[in-house]
Amino acid sequence: MRNFLAALLFVSCSALAASDEELFLEAREAFQRGDIAKVDERAGKISPDYPLLQYVQYWQLRSRLSDTPTGDIEAFLARNKNALSADRLRADWLRQLARDKEWVAFMREYPKLSTEDPELACYAFQARLARGESGVLSQARPLWFTSQVLPESCMPVFQAMFDRDILGTEDTWTRIRLALENGNLSGAKMLLVYLPAGQRPDGRAMEAIARRPQRYLDKTPPMKTRPQRELAIYALYRTADSWPLIAAERLRRMGSQLPDDEKSYAWAQLGCAAARNQRPEAVAWFKNGGRMNDRQLTWRARAALRAGDWSEVLASINAMSKVEARWPSWRYWKAKALEALGRQTEANVLFATLSNEFNFYGQLAAEELGIAVSTVPQTWQADNDAVENIAADPALKRALALYKAGLRYEGAMEWQWGIKEYDDKKLLAAAELARKNEWYERAIDTAERTVVLHDFGLRYPAPYRDLVQEYSRQVDLDEAWVYGLVRQESRFVHTARSSAGASGLMQLMPSTARWAAKRLGMTGHHVTLTETIDTNISLGTYYLRQVMDSVDNQAVMASAGYNAGPRRAREWAAARPLEGSIYIETIPFPETREYVKKVMANTLNYARLFRQSGLSLRQRLGTIPARTAPNN
Repeated sequence: MRNFLAALLFVSCSALAASDEELFLEAREAFQRGDIAKVDERAGKISPDYPLLQYVQYWQLRSRLSDTPTGDIEAFLARNKNALSADRLRADWLRQLARDKEWVAFMREYPKLSTEDPELACYAFQARLARGESGVLSQARPLWFTSQVLPESCMPVFQAMFDRDILGTEDTWTRIRLALENGNLSGAKMLLVYLPAGQRPDGRAMEAIARRPQRYLDKTPPMKTRPQRELAIYALYRTADSWPLIAAERLRRMGSQLPDDEKSYAWAQLGCAAARNQRPEAVAWFKNGGRMNDRQLTWRARAALRAGDWSEVLASINAMSKVEARWPSWRYWKAKALEALGRQTEANVLFATLSNEFNFYGQLAAEELGIAVSTVPQTWQADNDAVENIAADPALKRALALYKAGLRYEGAMEWQWGIKEYDDKKLLAAAELARKNEWYERAIDTAERTVVLHDFGLRYPAPYRDLVQEYSRQVDLDEAWVYGLVRQESRFVHTARSSAGASGLMQLMPSTARWAAKRLGMTGHHVTLTETIDTNISLGTYYLRQVMDSVDNQAVMASAGYNAGPRRAREWAAARPLEGSIYIETIPFPETREYVKKVMANTLNYARLFRQSGLSLRQRLGTIPARTAPNN
């Protein structure tokens, strides 16, 4: 009897023992709280062969990095060579070495780092300066020209460049302008210290302009110095965001007080504001501008597209940097401009190159050449052996373990690390492994990386098809379009939640879900129901039908409306009918613009996978009718 009770007690205790996953999650929580003693305690209980044990060991080392012997760090790096955790520890160690000014050790380890890190890149420049290397500051100069706030480690490098006249006042104004153009007021204010003491604009005045730009202009600001003129220009284009015609009139009145280059810049900025507001004056205002940056040139091209001015479209694209002009969008629109200007042979060369790319513009280019594709290409599929072999990759094991532990983001980082050097066959095997684990966003991302071999069934999975078909049929929506939209909204992550609060496969906002539920007669609806697959598809397709009805059954406008609101989608129509592709390219919101392109390209590929009728992408885009009400 005693033996029986002892055995029963052993079984009971075993059942209560925490699993490796539970111990790992407890260790992670303890590390985030700074409770390293608990991390140590949990680490001692995790099985040696648990895939995520190395993360716990990394947390242990990181928590004591300044007191850890170099040998222990090197042992972990050697034991976990080529692992993400090792690369992270090396980055942490490099920061510690930089803080301690141990530049010899820093430069020994820095080349072994696999991840790009701006902070460490600037520390590396500091290390090279400390070693007396020549040419370092000239090589670092491109770092300066960004609209973003850079790490503190870059500041000594920049100061050295100013001290040696590698950077100067004009370079500072260039970067301040970049920051302000991109809405980074705090970043612009931080840059003021690099201007000579008597040439700095008032940071408080910049804040006042950001809040009420027209009030600043109404006070007739002085225009005698560069800082005063830059503040006035900033106020002009901030005013132009809401009142472009008022801003243009003010610029004409003060134009004589501005040097030609500053006046040209101001007109280019007003042109950008007018283009974003889809004002017909944009093209003319851009023509008052001189040399422009890529951001200004892209808006100049969009304004010209909307106006049907193909010469101006071509001139804008030709003026872009090589990097910007290589984007598929500008190669396509350059080809269209050449075609419109009677230069068909040149256009066809661009169309032919672009038609080999599997993207929105690649498909449009293929259609321009008369290449009709009724089914998606299927060049290679991974067999079971290939999938089993790839599943043995330790990085993918760790990624799946993180995913199953509910750490989707961390799992994605580990997955990306694991596949970074895969060839096409390994990528497709990994994508199939992700699909089998219902990790659809990893399957899509991984399959999209292939160069020669492709599996479009993995790029465009169709889970939950019975539900999507049924609810799409009930509200008379194209199943392929619904899938195209869901793929873009959530990548089929049914628990997805955006920072704005949208949730589920179709990313419904709580207010939208409540409205749709009420209209459908769903009683007792609450937010958690929105995340269930069945309810989310039901509510989402119903709402999508309402959006479609509000824009005259036009799929491009409905896609834009689902993302940015039906009212905006209607306002973005022009005073004349527009090709669907031009309507999309001139959507003012970058997020919505790219969203609609991807939804429509997705739709075409799903239609082919589902073997639907062979509508081309151009036919699906259609013509956007002229808006019926004036744009306020």
